[in-house]
Amino acid sequence: MSAIALGADHAGFPLKEDLKVWLIEQGYEVVDCGTQSSDSVDYPDYAAAVAGTVTAGKAARGVLVCGTGIGMAIAANKVPGIRAAACTDAYTARLSREHNDANVLTLGARVTAREAAVEILATWLGAEFAGGRHARRVEKLAELDRARGKPHAPAR
Repeated sequence: MSAIALGADHAGFPLKEDLKVWLIEQGYEVVDCGTQSSDSVDYPDYAAAVAGTVTAGKAARGVLVCGTGIGMAIAANKVPGIRAAACTDAYTARLSREHNDANVLTLGARVTAREAAVEILATWLGAEFAGGRHARRVEKLAELDRARGKPHAPAR
């Protein structure tokens, strides 16, 4: 199985640790990009670390956890080649992969129970990009990255 980059801020730290154990139990290699405690930190630092790990090819996908998942998604999407999706249920997780080829999943520890987070993650990891008409749209996202004069991650 491919490596998964995992990161969180202080609000997401406990859930990140739970998800790390789950991922390892499922046979995934985990690249833990921090944080390593519940001490207050700035979420953009960890979003950048996970996004950089994914765009550098050191992990196939990334997972970020903060209080709501929103801040991490905003920060990760600033990195060219990242398509981060804040998902709140298995349906949105599946479609983020099938339609948008999301390569980073963000979760909210304050709004998502552990069991739901595991279900969302499992669904997201099991879903594949559908291609077809969606490939054209994902390519347009890559064009937006290139328009900024920066590299992009190809759709898988």
